[in-house]
Amino acid sequence: MHTTSKPATQTWAKAIAQPAEEFSLTTLPVLAGKIPANLRGTLYRNGPARLERGTTHVGHWFDGDGAILAVDFTDTEATALYRYVQTQGYQEEAAAGQFLYGNYGMTAPGPIWNQWFKPIKNAANTSVLALPDKLLALWEGGNPYALDLKTLQTWGCDDLGKLENNLPYSAHPKIDAQTGEIFNFGVTPGLNATLNLYKSDATGRILKHATFALKGVSLVHDFVLAGEYLVFFIPPVRLNPLPILIGLNNFSDSLEWQPQLGTEFLVFDRNLALVCRGETKAWYQWHFANGYVDDRGHIIVDVVRYEDFQTNQYLKEVATGETHTVAKSALWKICLDPQLGKVRTMENILDRHCEFPVIPPHAVGKEPQQIYLSVHRPGIDPRKEMFGAIARFDYQTQTLAIADCGENRYPTEPIYAPNPENPNRGWIVTIVYDGNTDSSEVWILSDRLTEPPICRLRLPSVVPMGFHGTWKPA
Repeated sequence: MHTTSKPATQTWAKAIAQPAEEFSLTTLPVLAGKIPANLRGTLYRNGPARLERGTTHVGHWFDGDGAILAVDFTDTEATALYRYVQTQGYQEEAAAGQFLYGNYGMTAPGPIWNQWFKPIKNAANTSVLALPDKLLALWEGGNPYALDLKTLQTWGCDDLGKLENNLPYSAHPKIDAQTGEIFNFGVTPGLNATLNLYKSDATGRILKHATFALKGVSLVHDFVLAGEYLVFFIPPVRLNPLPILIGLNNFSDSLEWQPQLGTEFLVFDRNLALVCRGETKAWYQWHFANGYVDDRGHIIVDVVRYEDFQTNQYLKEVATGETHTVAKSALWKICLDPQLGKVRTMENILDRHCEFPVIPPHAVGKEPQQIYLSVHRPGIDPRKEMFGAIARFDYQTQTLAIADCGENRYPTEPIYAPNPENPNRGWIVTIVYDGNTDSSEVWILSDRLTEPPICRLRLPSVVPMGFHGTWKPA
């Protein structure tokens, strides 16, 4: 159902209290510091930027219409551009001045048969994939939308050559930095869901598509590229379809936590063939940090793990501007034996609530040296606050460096921008909402996170906290 409740007045909630305002290409003023001389390229970020139409509010944070921020760094300046993704559903609802479609946490308005015959809206709001000739706005439930890399003009749905019948293409593709190959997946619901596996070339064109039948309908958001393997963990979340079919509930509220089922793991090779499958203790995850194969041939997976599915309720509350659900995560290391098809060990390597794990692009599929994460500031109530700091977890020493953004400041996912003159170093670029001034800034930090921001730049309008982004070198 739709809700007409307005966002509350917690400081971070001011960023989503009103639909975000687009802005045209703008040179960004420097507030402090200086742009690093070698930082050349473009930061792209995606996230839900409109959570209401008229007097009606979305039902879940995942329902908001996606908008893309592009921040381009050149030899002389930084410029930014912010535009909504002009999906078909967005354009229809903008013309009508009201919501017309259902989504993850919303049922379609009108008679019950709208639930049966009207597709849910592609919100294009979760992540981005920067290809050589276009930018893809990614969402979980359908085709990506293609945009112009420079102007962010929406070109339309893109099937990448093989996404017939609006096959889903997930928000977490993995790129092999050596070969340029892109691996991704999508889940097609049904009586039993189908896991679609994709292997693409560096242009994004799908070269191979394989399918695998899952048990029931679960919620799979991310996976791991670990050397020669693709690794999935299928959490024990199952969809109860009856409330949806009779129009009583939306997708999100029809998901049930069933820990007795355990978490299933699936391992595929790079040709998308199944290597092994098995089960382990129940947990839920949105995101993996990375995966690699150690010298024993075991697959090591680093995952931000939750003990249950309360995280979905917390994220639902974010859209209201007032959160109160406890949904603690921690960083875990999982050791899988692909020969025996079993989990050998599970180790909690960082017992601190965290999310949005990121590694340098060249480390994908290899043992990382560091993992960057969003964390809470010390002494705050995690039920009521959003992340206010960025951390660097040293993988070898298992120590943590924290860049605290300050009171009432909220950074988005840390994005790693490599230094083209030093492959072992780079910068962290993030968007910070400052609730003290009700404004948004671009922050550039050293990859060690041991000093204040190298540079801060002011954005023309508030860019709400969102989900995922990427860095495209110049």
